[in-house]
Amino acid sequence: MHISLQRYVSPVALALLVLTGLGSVGPAAEAQSTPDRWTRQGSFRLNQSTIGLAAGLTEGAPLRLAAELGRTLDDGDQLRVLPIVTRGIFENFGDLLQLRGIDAAIVYGDTLEYFQKVEKVPRVSDKIRFVASLFPSEMQILVRPEIKSIADLAGKNVNFNSKGTAAAFTGPMVFDKLGIKINAKFDPHPSAMREMKTSDAYSAVVFVTTKPVVPLAADWPAGFKLLDVPYTKELEDSYIPATLDPADYPKLIPQGSKIQTIAVPVVLAVYNWSPASDRYARLVRFVDALFEKLPALQKEPNHPAWKNVNLAASVPGWQRFGPVTRRLQLAGRSAGQQ
Repeated sequence: MHISLQRYVSPVALALLVLTGLGSVGPAAEAQSTPDRWTRQGSFRLNQSTIGLAAGLTEGAPLRLAAELGRTLDDGDQLRVLPIVTRGIFENFGDLLQLRGIDAAIVYGDTLEYFQKVEKVPRVSDKIRFVASLFPSEMQILVRPEIKSIADLAGKNVNFNSKGTAAAFTGPMVFDKLGIKINAKFDPHPSAMREMKTSDAYSAVVFVTTKPVVPLAADWPAGFKLLDVPYTKELEDSYIPATLDPADYPKLIPQGSKIQTIAVPVVLAVYNWSPASDRYARLVRFVDALFEKLPALQKEPNHPAWKNVNLAASVPGWQRFGPVTRRLQLAGRSAGQQ
């Protein structure tokens, strides 16, 4: 009858038995009767090569991008990217800071400033680095006819969609930075948009997402418009300038004109592990694979956002992950030698 040593022997005694070869629970004994993949060595190799990537909600683009990363960068026992469904890409920043097994995350660029200045996480900018800017999420503000500029929204009801959405996080921060005091509302956009067609219960709805937004592209009563968002010095730390064109919203933007707005970069971030750690080493493999396989990611049927990813692009307020910097320097030297 087989008796499990773990149940009756203390951990210290068990370790001595294994080290001296007297125990039957060690990797060597397992390997005699078990395929290598299912031994402790196999489990160790698998964990050493796997990166947990906090992605986002099932309906969002970040999860699709994460899944495409996982599929394209997969290299058997050498590298595996494990996309994880989360509460959303704002929550991903906290997960990257605190959850075991999370080495990378897709986050909004302005979450770093939030965790610095609002949550006041000690040395947070030393703990988190960016690998790449994936795509911009433009701020898109639809207003009623009586609103002529963003300043006219002072004191008005402005809806930022439900709590937890990108608009509900980024929108109020932007208005604060611009010094415009509004009455922030956090109701579902579909109901707010129905009401604002017939009453002034809401003067504006704010989206922060990749253009075009289907509800904004629909027919709207005469006088409804999209607003310019000025790119002021106060916004430079976390945002980038962006435009909305007639091609995006032919029913809201006249031909020959543009809406000047801002965008928050959607960032592929990593935890800045010690260079001596195993987790840092696996992130180095991740970065190398991303550089080598970005052309494959940029092909259909992958998400169109990959086509605009430039690994040399900077992100306002963020520091680049060291292995990415080294790859860029190497690429620069190689180009200079040609």
